Amino acid sequence: MKTTERFPVRGIFELTVKKCGKVIERYQDDNLIVNGARNQAARLFAGDGVNRAIAKIAFGTSGAAPAVTDTVITDAYTKAVSGFEYPDIGQVQTNWVLNTNENNGMAIMEFGLLSEDGTLLCRKVRENPIHKGDDISIEGHWTWIF
Repeated sequence: MKTTERFPVRGIFELTVKKCGKVIERYQDDNLIVNGARNQAARLFAGDGVNRAIAKIAFGTSGAAPAVTDTVITDAYTKAVSGFEYPDIGQVQTNWVLNTNENNGMAIMEFGLLSEDGTLLCRKVRENPIHKGDDISIEGHWTWIF
């Protein structure tokens, strides 16, 4: 008898866009976990944890469909994530915020999480850009489900 065991990982991407402090959009969807995350996790499980942890959120301009082979966010603006939560067994939620005084002028089409060494871990692309101005803030959560 052949036994097949999988260790699937999936992600849920959520964001809230505010204009002048008022919510103008809430969005939630699945996202793509890219090969970089699987490579980082394999090394982390083996005890090589140096620079493997989720560290940054990246905002970019490409509307190209996500692929598991993606390694970069186009024209990336990056910043540290704001923290982590553990909503259920086998889940980690990465929290992030883009304030009104950050990354103004970008038409944000894509989002990504990066490890401490800059490896792209996951990527989400929107159909419509968020035109980031000094009256727009965006906050979100990226939940990994193992």
